[in-house]
Amino acid sequence: MSHLTDSPAWRALVAHQRELADVHMRTLFAHDPDRGARLRVQWGALLLDFAKNRVTDETMTLLYQLADARELRARIDGLFAGEHINHTEDRAVMHMALRNPVDQPAFVDGEDVMPAVRAELDHMARLSGRVRDGSWRGATGERITDVVNIGIGGSDLGPVMVCEALKPYQRPDLRVHFVSNVDGAHLGATIAHLDPATTLFIVASKTFTTRETLTNAHSARRWLLRGLSQHPAQLTVEAADATLVARHFVALSTNAAGVAAFGIDPANMLRFWDWVGGRYSLWSSIGLSIAIAVGMPQFEQLLAGGHDADTRFRSLPWHQNLPVILAMLGVWYHNFFHAESHAILPYDQSLHRFPAYFQQGDMESNGKRVDHDGEPITDYSTGPVVWGEPGTNGQHAFFQLLHQGTHLVPTDFLAPVESHYGEPDVGADHHAILLANCLAQTEALMRGKTSAEAQAELLASGLSATDVAALLPHKVFPGNRPSNTLLFPKLTPFELGRLIAVYEHKIFVQGSIWGVNSFDQWGVELGKQLANAILPEIQGDEVVSVMHDSSTAGLIAWIRGQRR
Repeated sequence: MSHLTDSPAWRALVAHQRELADVHMRTLFAHDPDRGARLRVQWGALLLDFAKNRVTDETMTLLYQLADARELRARIDGLFAGEHINHTEDRAVMHMALRNPVDQPAFVDGEDVMPAVRAELDHMARLSGRVRDGSWRGATGERITDVVNIGIGGSDLGPVMVCEALKPYQRPDLRVHFVSNVDGAHLGATIAHLDPATTLFIVASKTFTTRETLTNAHSARRWLLRGLSQHPAQLTVEAADATLVARHFVALSTNAAGVAAFGIDPANMLRFWDWVGGRYSLWSSIGLSIAIAVGMPQFEQLLAGGHDADTRFRSLPWHQNLPVILAMLGVWYHNFFHAESHAILPYDQSLHRFPAYFQQGDMESNGKRVDHDGEPITDYSTGPVVWGEPGTNGQHAFFQLLHQGTHLVPTDFLAPVESHYGEPDVGADHHAILLANCLAQTEALMRGKTSAEAQAELLASGLSATDVAALLPHKVFPGNRPSNTLLFPKLTPFELGRLIAVYEHKIFVQGSIWGVNSFDQWGVELGKQLANAILPEIQGDEVVSVMHDSSTAGLIAWIRGQRR
């Protein structure tokens, strides 16, 4: 048995779960009229209501005691102090410094990193400003109308999520696109209707060696040069290929030599640091596409929202601490009710990429099978499967399983009180309908519908007793399905930044409880290694390696035959 499951705090929660296992939330609300007002926390304009959970005050106290037993406060202090908590890569984890006010120092290995952070932000401001005001000109002298971000993983998911969320802050004459998949269909469909003379590419790769990103970047380079050579506009100068590339490419990297060899002007390379993990990098120069899309002042507001969450997270007691509350509720369901997944359900179409972003953020961080000491974790589960889609679409897709399926799926409902968009049709209050659905779903998941209630409805509809008996089992909703509701007035850059940081810190808290390193990702390496071995076998006529299993070897041979 591990130190975690053998601890008094864990054992107390095991016993407490047995007491609550058969208690319905209807009963909890009936016996506690103040429950809704008490089980909520507000950070500025961000409200968390967690009353619709299978918890009591005692539950929360026991969960906070588990956090204390796992020395969470010391872990938080170490995170913000720049300790090398990513011990397998011997790195600090200091993406919080990227959103730190410039006049507040942040130290990594004894060095205040804020001057370097500020310098990169200034570089971002100058570069994005030139694109936005039209002073950046392509090879034909025309201004940039389309920006294509080429990256993958954290170099794609964060920026695309933020740009989608903040579309109301963008302008129609400057469009931002994203390419991540090495499938040529992604790049091909993106550039099919673009003009090379007015297109700027951002190549986002820390090492400038990522196969998927560099494959797409080289294909984009060939497309650009071919398009410019055939362009009806006269080139402003007779230029070598590298000169043309320099007018249409920028890089986000640490590999200056690789960037220069590609043809990108080193002056147009923005950098970041090894203490910035990929899935936490949207706050860095990786966010250049965001700054171009919405403007640097709005990007600074995004950072400010993140910093607000940082300040509250590191200072507030557990019962007022949003990330801690969300994290410990997740531990409660995952480890004590054996819920295997968690759904993030934004009732805002602008946040349609938010679940996918935190699918990576959570599952890449806490999807680990060994603890800090490298010992296999055998007596408790770590990170859940994270998934989700926007409401109300999900209601007509997978909500059936949430309401009446055999799986317990805790959920987070996110919604702005006000939309950026006016009503498309006078008399149709779209956003009120959206909010009504959001709140109705959380209430339905909690309350359910009893057999008596369902029977009364069926009888009132005029059905015969025989038909009522046949339909009744299908009309019962067990309820007692937990949910959190996060509301905010409007999806501004500040509120989005705060919301992202809350979920980042939630992931860190859960990793601290489970004793895993939330900041490495060795699990993505094996597939890459095997792909490097298989690629030449698919492309050429080499004998397929005997090291492959018979299934893989047979598939390689079949693909080669089809390609021939």
